Amino acid sequence: MLSAAFIRRQLLRKVPPQRIEVTAYELDNALIPGLEETYEACRIACENSGVSFSAIIRNADFITEGTEMLSGDYFSTMPQTYDAAIVNPPYGKLPTSSEGYRALKAVKAETTNLYTAFLNLIIGLLRAQGELVAITPRSFCNGPYFKPFRQTLLTEMSVRRIHVFDSRTAAFRHDNVLQENVILHAVKHAGQGHTIRVSQSAGRKADPIYTRIFPTEEIVSPNDSEAFIHIPTSEKHIAARDQVSHLGSTLTALGLTVSTGRVVDFRAREYIRQNPETGTSPLIYPCHFNGLFVAWPKDRSRKPNAILDSDQTRSLLVPAGIYVLTKRFTSKEERRRLVACIYDPGRLLSHNVGFENHLNYIHKNGKGLDMCLARGLWAYLNSSALDLYFRQFNGHTQVNATDLRNVRFPTAEQLRRIGSHISNTSLDQEEIDSIVTGELKA
Repeated sequence: MLSAAFIRRQLLRKVPPQRIEVTAYELDNALIPGLEETYEACRIACENSGVSFSAIIRNADFITEGTEMLSGDYFSTMPQTYDAAIVNPPYGKLPTSSEGYRALKAVKAETTNLYTAFLNLIIGLLRAQGELVAITPRSFCNGPYFKPFRQTLLTEMSVRRIHVFDSRTAAFRHDNVLQENVILHAVKHAGQGHTIRVSQSAGRKADPIYTRIFPTEEIVSPNDSEAFIHIPTSEKHIAARDQVSHLGSTLTALGLTVSTGRVVDFRAREYIRQNPETGTSPLIYPCHFNGLFVAWPKDRSRKPNAILDSDQTRSLLVPAGIYVLTKRFTSKEERRRLVACIYDPGRLLSHNVGFENHLNYIHKNGKGLDMCLARGLWAYLNSSALDLYFRQFNGHTQVNATDLRNVRFPTAEQLRRIGSHISNTSLDQEEIDSIVTGELKA
């Protein structure tokens, strides 16, 4: 389908090319006959338009052959560079112990996901001004794992257009795809252009497509050391970006640190208890979130409530204190990507606490925060503006500690003013947004 779409577009040009040569990679033997039929149809269409056509089908591993071509070790009549690539690469982890990863490392294209491995190789195989169109997860837009890929992409390619699918299921409903997906169009050229076109649709065939053109620096900030890629798609996104990006602080500037929960439950199984007992400390999971404060213990929960407090578990526990927790993973049905809650030791009366690995916790040099600051952080992290801003570069349901380190925060004074409006009862979304927006505009 991708080849046929590309060829159709070439034949519709006012001046079609004199010839089209396709190299197609497909690892699944069952799909080869269908490919052959497609290319025969393409040959006939090209012939009718006076265009020479040929196709090579490679029933082989693209990572193996792509790395060989980049290293100059691939002796064949196949071209070593290409004018264009259109691709829907496989999605999946690429272990650092795998042969594929080692082959990528040999040509300085290593990465830990199959789809970015394919794109790294394609970028290397494109000629100057060569064009890339790729259907991929949106996850490359942020996070530490994809930072080297983002740097390669933004250094060697000029991003021209990004299309966002509003629905996770409409476009790929038969493929059990859980991540948000995008279509990326980029041209091999040193330096970015002045603008990037961002379009969006639900993903069904008849759905309308909405398009905006943004200055490139609003999508990729030249001052962002992490090279995050922000994709605003509505006026609300733009307003949220303007509000958050102009804030004057970060967690580091606030003297705060965000860490990932230390307790990986399957590794600490022998120390975990379903219910509190003598010699245990609270073990906090996302299921203990209950609005403003952690609600613990949780009766009839599938998750345990306690962990043994002993010399063997000391490294897994943190001293009792006021911490702001965020979920690392949210289900796609949850209204907000960022979900925060406060751990208040005064409600649990314990000297230590364990935070499970699916949580991030914000602390000050390994110890707790003051309550007014914690309440301000809680409200800001749960605000609609931050959630909308965060979604512009985060296309999956994971919130990494690195993401939070790179988000702009209000100053400590602003956070404490926000916190001063919050009592011991939870607020609804409208109340949270009213308090946060009011204080940030003050």
